[in-house]
Amino acid sequence: MKVIGISGSPRKDGNTEILVREALKPFYEKGWEVTEFFLSSKTIKPCTGCETCKETGTCVIKGDDMEFLISEFEECDAVVIGSPAYYRNVTAQLKALFDRSFVFIDRKLLAGKLGGAIAVGRGEGGGQSLVLSIIHNYYLSMGALCVPCEINGLSARADKPGDILKQEKRLRQARILGENIIKYAEMMYRSR
Repeated sequence: MKVIGISGSPRKDGNTEILVREALKPFYEKGWEVTEFFLSSKTIKPCTGCETCKETGTCVIKGDDMEFLISEFEECDAVVIGSPAYYRNVTAQLKALFDRSFVFIDRKLLAGKLGGAIAVGRGEGGGQSLVLSIIHNYYLSMGALCVPCEINGLSARADKPGDILKQEKRLRQARILGENIIKYAEMMYRSR
């Protein structure tokens, strides 16, 4: 079994990356293959909207990390996506990834696979609920199944780097998100 953890934050080792890593711990413990795809160290160029991919099945944009991610999506069983709330939305880096996914929408690479969502904002009502909705909408658009944390996705409040490390409840909820995805995966595997 394989999971991909995606952090949409441009900040290396920031609060979003910390929570995504925490959500991935149960997968490591269960022996899953884990790919950490953190946009703080990856490059996804923005979509140009040329729609050439609809005709050819491949993207005309080359030289970034999207091709690697597409091959990972083909092989994975689950995805965990986290993003900080930037102006009540996902980051530009994560939005570029979502837009570039148009290249494989007809191939249904995420259909029937499991997805969990994490949102981090500066304050209460800092856009976290919108970010969770955007990530869930991405999953649903791709045919993936949204897995809840305790309720919905994981919504956290953190401002300064490392703030989330002082919030045991949020760290625990990230692990619960990972554990819930594993439970759903095991149920699906048994029913096949």
